[in-house]
Amino acid sequence: MEKVLTNLDAVLIAEGVTPCEDEDAYYGAWQHLIDQGLHLTLQGWYGRTAKTLIEAGLCREPNK
Repeated sequence: MEKVLTNLDAVLIAEGVTPCEDEDAYYGAWQHLIDQGLHLTLQGWYGRTAKTLIEAGLCREPNK
């Protein structure tokens, strides 16, 4: 059973505080932040990184 990410879990993974087992988990954390809109409410680095990941095809635009 896959663990459901909380907002805090996703932030800690994105910041590198919580180690990630694989790239899918890392990008999954970023996708969570994007889907929740948190990348726009946190420090500017989150928004810029999310934009870069979306442009690179590693994440997608938020679910609407």
